[in-house]
Amino acid sequence: MGTPTNTTSAPLGGRGGWPRCPTPGRGGAARGRFLRGFKSCARRCAGASALRGAGCALLCVCPPPPLSPPAGAEQPRVDMASGGLQLLGFVLAFLGWIGIIISTAMPQWKMASYAGDNIVTAQALYEGLWMSCAMQSTGQIQCKVYDSLLKLESSLQATRALMVAAILLGLVGVFVAVTGMKCMKCMEDDQVKKMRMAVFGGVIFIIAGLSALVATSWYGNRVARAFYDPFTPVNTRFEFGSALFIGWAAASLAMLGGAFLCCSCPRRETSYPPTRGYPKNAPSTGKDYV
Repeated sequence: MGTPTNTTSAPLGGRGGWPRCPTPGRGGAARGRFLRGFKSCARRCAGASALRGAGCALLCVCPPPPLSPPAGAEQPRVDMASGGLQLLGFVLAFLGWIGIIISTAMPQWKMASYAGDNIVTAQALYEGLWMSCAMQSTGQIQCKVYDSLLKLESSLQATRALMVAAILLGLVGVFVAVTGMKCMKCMEDDQVKKMRMAVFGGVIFIIAGLSALVATSWYGNRVARAFYDPFTPVNTRFEFGSALFIGWAAASLAMLGGAFLCCSCPRRETSYPPTRGYPKNAPSTGKDYV
């Protein structure tokens, strides 16, 4: 079988004759001391003759320091990128909301067409959601507010309601999104709820943009159908006005900004498995059998 070889001539001072491993602590200084102690432990183990017969014992007695993600290394960069995307989304959504207000107030939702034989240079006719206007060749504009709400077409009333709802939703979205912005001091104690407020504000902006998009597209469809209708008199045909194009652009900005705000949704924190305890080594007799 072999003769035992006594290696007790080099006492190592640890449990069972092995080096005593340092205990990792908390904080940067404690971790630095742990790493220095581990390196010293590894050098002492490498010089022991008992280790040459059982090389894997070093990993059991002097295990390497636990690997952990560097705290604070990538988090500032991720927070900065997320904050920039959040700010960009809020600016786009806010500009879209302002555009929706401007589009709703403008009277140029449809303008008189000059196609074909309908050539009128003395005046330009405009119709909007709230009034109709006539601009003379001299630059003078005369507008008349619609007399009765009940006399209006149901489609025009629905378009009004959708645009007003988009404005009100945008106003609510502004306050909610501002509360959830990272650059604001509100709700600093709970970052998860703060980010959820920003996401909720983005959802409100998306709904407001969809409402404005439906209203402008519906109105534009009615104008296009009346223009191509052969029974429509030539002198009463209308084309798309500038307010429709502003409304389409504003609705797109509101939905895009809301989507960017929704991208700041809080991510689930990565859970690391619990650290396994070190196995207890049986007391060594200090002899290796060859």
